[in-house]
Amino acid sequence: MASCNNEYYYPSLSDFKELCPPGGNHSIILYTTSLRGIRKTFQDCNTIRFLLRSFKIMYHERDVSLHMEFREELWKILGGKVIPPKLFIKGRYIGGADEVVGLHEMGWLGKFLEGTPRNSSDSPCSGCDNMRFAICSNCCGSCKVFSGNRDNNDRCFVRCSECNENGLVKCPVCSC
Repeated sequence: MASCNNEYYYPSLSDFKELCPPGGNHSIILYTTSLRGIRKTFQDCNTIRFLLRSFKIMYHERDVSLHMEFREELWKILGGKVIPPKLFIKGRYIGGADEVVGLHEMGWLGKFLEGTPRNSSDSPCSGCDNMRFAICSNCCGSCKVFSGNRDNNDRCFVRCSECNENGLVKCPVCSC
């Protein structure tokens, strides 16, 4: 609780910049990375993920290391190259790990999450173990498929049209 002119001030979501990721008007979107190369970045992503899970709310995680479109989407929204984690609540940009942890320590993060759909399941997704992506069944993750006629020698490899640059597809069980 902050004091402003001897009155108590509680921030609201409208105090945060309106920057809405696709599909984020009424939801919570967290951009993360699963790459462990930069320990602090990976730990920051885990910290926000832990906070959101502790509130037992539904949120959409977009891993920029698993899907290039998520990285480009985030960079477009924030106007340049940024490093995750980045949290958006109902179309408002909340910030990275320092901002989100600070809001939680002041007791405000929970207020911002009120009224959002709850996640009643504590078990991981059976399709992807909560990674939100699965290996492409068309190319088995190689990103390459045969093209041409088997009877002729006109066969060659072409880029698989069903998966992303990492040979992954959005999980058919839990992805929205």
